[in-house]
Amino acid sequence: MIKTLTKSIRQYKSRAILTPVIMVGEAAMEILIPFMMTKLIAVIEAASEAGTGLTMNDVYSILMYGGIMLAMAIVSLTCGILGGKLASEASAGFVANLRDDMYDHIQTYSFANIDRFSAASLITRMTTDATNVQNAFQMSIRMLVRAPVLFLFAAIMSFVINPGIAWIFIVAAIVLGLVMFILMRRVQPNFREMFKKYDKLNSVAQENLTAIRVVKSYVLEDEEIEKYQKATQDVFEYSVRAERIMALIMPAVQIVIYGTMIILLAVGGVNIIGGGMGVSDLTGLLSYSTQILSGVMMVAMVLTFIAMARPAMDRISEVLEEKSTIVNPEDPVTEVRDGSVDFEDVSFAYVKDAEADVLQNVSFHIRSGETIGIIGSTGSSKSTLVSLIPRLYDVKSGSVKVGGRDVREYDVEALRNAVAMVLQKNVLFSGSVAENLRWGNENATQEELEAAAKQACADEFIEQLPGRYEYDLGQGGVNVSGGQKQRLCIARALLKKPKILILDDSTSAVDTKTDAKIRAALREHAPEVTKIIIAQRIASVQDSDRIMILDAGRIAAFGTHDELMKSNELYRGIYLSQNKGGDEDGTAE
Repeated sequence: MIKTLTKSIRQYKSRAILTPVIMVGEAAMEILIPFMMTKLIAVIEAASEAGTGLTMNDVYSILMYGGIMLAMAIVSLTCGILGGKLASEASAGFVANLRDDMYDHIQTYSFANIDRFSAASLITRMTTDATNVQNAFQMSIRMLVRAPVLFLFAAIMSFVINPGIAWIFIVAAIVLGLVMFILMRRVQPNFREMFKKYDKLNSVAQENLTAIRVVKSYVLEDEEIEKYQKATQDVFEYSVRAERIMALIMPAVQIVIYGTMIILLAVGGVNIIGGGMGVSDLTGLLSYSTQILSGVMMVAMVLTFIAMARPAMDRISEVLEEKSTIVNPEDPVTEVRDGSVDFEDVSFAYVKDAEADVLQNVSFHIRSGETIGIIGSTGSSKSTLVSLIPRLYDVKSGSVKVGGRDVREYDVEALRNAVAMVLQKNVLFSGSVAENLRWGNENATQEELEAAAKQACADEFIEQLPGRYEYDLGQGGVNVSGGQKQRLCIARALLKKPKILILDDSTSAVDTKTDAKIRAALREHAPEVTKIIIAQRIASVQDSDRIMILDAGRIAAFGTHDELMKSNELYRGIYLSQNKGGDEDGTAE
């Protein structure tokens, strides 16, 4: 885990290394200042005992020790400021790289990998979790070296001054360390659960805000508020459990520190009265006791941040260490010959140990340039079947071939560039119409944009928009209707100039006249492109070269419209019901 995360430090490595070195300098100055103080007090004490008052040599010694202490204080302050600056830069840069690395790595995920993590969970890991890691990293490079150095050398100086009393500090440090260890063991599980509840909270918020129009149309605001409050309460409860334990840290530290001070003063007072040590020695020991226990307290603070960050570090490491289930072969094929598609005894399941396969022993051949319609009842795996063509998932058994080659032999990018897929859920992005269309081809000219829009029958409404192709669609395309979104997505896919075009129920929100115009335009302008159309309406696929009927992951029938009308009772029944004004949702996805 640590090795995985530290790879993201990169260009900030020098700052991360230099920070603890500088903090050692600060600690050294803090250790030497009390020692100089004991020397200064010893001079005054000796003059007092002699009863002669301060001589010039004494004044000189006092000024010398005072000057050295002032210089040390300035060096300590400078080191502290510089260490804080470098630590801030290193931690902020590290986490910026970490977020970039997570985002870049997520882009390599297959659909199977994405299914493992929810979008809300990934967002939490890139935001809240990363912030917790940043805080822990900054505290660690500043304090995890400084505090032990402060503790170690302060303990050594204490033994130099009076070995008999210095053992008090070691015992106190051990007691405090045990208390901190116990508290950390108890608090981490609560933080781990709290982050899981954060995932749920973000999921609820994301779902509600994305579907806010649906929520309002069904007047379910109160129910959604209640759901969000429940998720917030869950986060609150685990946060309180963790904070209750964390709240014990400072009282525990203070009890040990003040208890040590009391014992030190009592034992030191007895030794002074007995002549075993001087006031200057006790003053030095008091200063070093503060430093020793402050060092332990600093470690406690760092452990507090680490306790909060440890679950976050685990969750971020999961994202970075996740291996894509779809990778390029060693010597990938980089060119797709044509748009032919072959399924050879294909079976598929989303989960390895699933009781039943989603697709079962599917075999068929599609010639390049053919138009294939696919219909079937809900859950018949129509979308799953076409998702295997651009290798969004890998088959469980059998093979899928495109252009005569197994899709696993292709360079993934080359294969997906040859297959344009318009998904059921039409997704547009913030930006103008032109910017969204150029997702299909970033170098597309204005003429190419207009040609693709015309084929998708999107030019009709684009010409009516203020600014036309420069019109801002808003986040997620909120400024256009469902049917307009579908037509823009089809135009975007056409700009890829693919060898295979897959329309997954992509004209469900347009009227039948526009649907027919789109299909006619595809026949006219893209005759060489293999077209696979999933639809609810038989009217959308009946002029296809062949029509496939899927039923429970198997091919129930495959033929032309006329052949199916004669031989397949299910197809004939759906056709008659739809053409008699029956339930057009009989084949809904």
